[in-house]
Amino acid sequence: MFQNRAEALALALPAAIFAAAVFLVPVVILLSDGFRNPTGGWSVSAYIEFFSNPLNQAVFLRTLKLGALVTVTAAVIGYAAAFAIVNLEPGMKGKVTGLVVLPLMISPVARTYAWIVILGRTGIVNEAFQALGLTQAPLRILFSETAIFIGLLQLFLPLMIISLISALENMPKDAVPAARVLGANWLQVFWKVILPLTKEGLVIGGTLVFTGCLTAYITPAILGGSKVLMLETLLYQQVSVSNNFVAASVIAFILIAMSFAANILLKRVATARNKQRRAAA
Repeated sequence: MFQNRAEALALALPAAIFAAAVFLVPVVILLSDGFRNPTGGWSVSAYIEFFSNPLNQAVFLRTLKLGALVTVTAAVIGYAAAFAIVNLEPGMKGKVTGLVVLPLMISPVARTYAWIVILGRTGIVNEAFQALGLTQAPLRILFSETAIFIGLLQLFLPLMIISLISALENMPKDAVPAARVLGANWLQVFWKVILPLTKEGLVIGGTLVFTGCLTAYITPAILGGSKVLMLETLLYQQVSVSNNFVAASVIAFILIAMSFAANILLKRVATARNKQRRAAA
């Protein structure tokens, strides 16, 4: 252990200086472009101009909607998967957890292109629907919000499951059996026992998934194309096509602000749940 706080700070100072030099300073410079007035001084006119454009409004709402939907869906599936994995035998638990982690070792580009084979007009999904007689013609799944939702969910679901597995393993083993013995049904067990005791894992997993949805470029670009834009693909267009670095700075700031807001919101919800439980007790 360190003798005093000064020693700990002295050892952490080189890493802090390096991080500030290679990350913090460039980010501050980039984000400051959105607040600079062409005539000098500072202004929020770039943000007003950005949100006054109907296309930008639609892209912003689509990004927020898909990020929230993917996060909520990942939480629902993640809790079911994590609870099942935690209750497996020790040897089987390691194998199944390895299968969950395995997709993270594959390039997101390869994983996203695989969805073209699955969701395309001649893909597995359309062929199955036509073989079952559910549709007469191929469905247009690619280049839609549905395709982006599926791709992002598959991309970031393992992060949610891993976070919830860690939280469930740290939960007291007798908490669920005790609640069941006292007469609680499974919905009550989850809402009043599991959820409050695993809130930290949910906050971490939700932040990782939502932030990942905001920053992922390959999946929205491939599965959404140029017709279904998200903020990350719009950011790329502003830089590479329009050469508009001011608009790119505005979008970058919005993405960062949305990530921090999601983390704060999840923490507030978790804190509110704890206060309600204490008041009820």
